[in-house]
Amino acid sequence: MVPKGKVGELIVKGPGVMKGYYKNEEATKSSLRNGWLHTGDMARQDKDGFIYLVDRKKDLIISGGENIYPVEIEDFLRSHEDIKDAAVIGLPDRRLGEIAVAIVEPKPGRLINEDMLIEFCGILPRYKRPRQVIFDQVPRNPTGKIEKPKLREKYHGMNIAQVI
Repeated sequence: MVPKGKVGELIVKGPGVMKGYYKNEEATKSSLRNGWLHTGDMARQDKDGFIYLVDRKKDLIISGGENIYPVEIEDFLRSHEDIKDAAVIGLPDRRLGEIAVAIVEPKPGRLINEDMLIEFCGILPRYKRPRQVIFDQVPRNPTGKIEKPKLREKYHGMNIAQVI
């Protein structure tokens, strides 16, 4: 149990909760523990008891001991008038463990560069600023979710230079 206002994993229990994954005992064991379904969603509860989803647990970036929730940065980046879409992933870093890398898709006909994004991200706390910006299309699945595993696979081995 985490205090109200703090972020933790959302777990649920009740008669409507699934019994398990079909023919996948390993996935069932990792998600269902002592009758509780560990959803993999990170959430916080406000003072009135309302629950707000923050991000997916598997997408959490831990950089220098700080927890970074990519959705927060993605929403911020998409607020820029020249950005069509954005994704933020964590990539390995020897010193910090992981760093946040932004994949940015400009709107058609718009010109944007790293310097512009560095300035734009200047209002974010330093630890939340992407350390690298990559200009590319943001892949989404048929339901509209960003395909972060594809992005992590594509960019995992690249030489990341700290930018922002």
